[in-house]
Amino acid sequence: MHLTAKEESILNGEQGETKQQLMEILVGIGKVFGADEMVPVRSAQVSGASYKTIGEWGLKWLSSLDAHATVPAVLNPVGMDRIRWEEMGIDPGFAKKQLEVISAYECLGIRLECTCTPYYLNITEYGDHLAWSESSAVSYANSVIGARTNREGGPSALAAAIIGKTPKYGLHLVENRKPAIHIHVEDEPKGADASWYGALGYLAGKISGNRIPLFSGIRPGRDQLKNLGAAMAATGAVALYHVQGITPEARVFSYNTEGLESIVIEADEVESLFIGEQVDAIAIGCPHCSPDELMNLASLLDGCTVTKPVYIFAARDVIKRENEHVRKIERSGARVYADTCMVVSPALERYDRIMVNSGKALSYVPTMCGAGAVIGSTKACIQMACTPDI
Repeated sequence: MHLTAKEESILNGEQGETKQQLMEILVGIGKVFGADEMVPVRSAQVSGASYKTIGEWGLKWLSSLDAHATVPAVLNPVGMDRIRWEEMGIDPGFAKKQLEVISAYECLGIRLECTCTPYYLNITEYGDHLAWSESSAVSYANSVIGARTNREGGPSALAAAIIGKTPKYGLHLVENRKPAIHIHVEDEPKGADASWYGALGYLAGKISGNRIPLFSGIRPGRDQLKNLGAAMAATGAVALYHVQGITPEARVFSYNTEGLESIVIEADEVESLFIGEQVDAIAIGCPHCSPDELMNLASLLDGCTVTKPVYIFAARDVIKRENEHVRKIERSGARVYADTCMVVSPALERYDRIMVNSGKALSYVPTMCGAGAVIGSTKACIQMACTPDI
């Protein structure tokens, strides 16, 4: 693996022990995956931010580091809203440790925006090299924007944030971004919302595994694409997908489907996942809600009073920008929380069955929250939330 003179000096410890340790992580990964060189990154998104997932050992490691990010970097969701954690019912002992984790990242120069949707915060463009780690963010960056990132682990994303570079392998290389399976969707419903695409992704991820799929027969918008990719990353290991005539690389390159395994998914197969069972709580925002999604939720909740706990998650910056819609949402009794989500917070572990509007949450809630999960459209989730218990 070729290193520049500056990279060699960091590896040799000439810029401090922390940078040396982090460069060793990057070089080690590069050697394992056959990278020829490092590539500068425009931004980083660092996972391993929730105390629920990194624990005491992770906190000790973070606290031992002494360096500062050299590129814009944000955190993945943490285990609670940093301001409203008491309202969420978070244990004070957990909260204390979580705040220590956040403080450790702040000392390293990581921006305290804790979100799985960093593309709502900073401009990310086609062809940008990134070091992002959350699976749905990686999928969105690669697929919807046409940027270039592998799915980084927490330590490697942090290393890239501080060094400003990552090994150039995998999805940083154009030749590795071609589709490997063709999925044709039959009878896409007119006006299908993001939850329908999340259910489609729930099925498609299991079929694709770690292969790059090329979809035909669908015309999704950005929020639908977000949910499609997030679900495939959860039920499979899909970090990049293409949609004919929609996603940027499918418009730039003429992908030939001859020779690819071809799978058909019927709309009825997707619909079969929507089973209207009774639930204890509703959780929306996995991935975090977009401004348009918050506006839609405000409209759906207008004049309603919720009869079940309703958790809605979004990036703090997005919540501030959409403050009027958030106020309307919270007048119904629903709550909009920043910094966290249903998957990484212990707050939702108290429920037996949770209704969600995303395929990613449908996949993760049973294992991460220990609860049953039911998927519904956003409208169905709100109808369930406002229906009196019998």
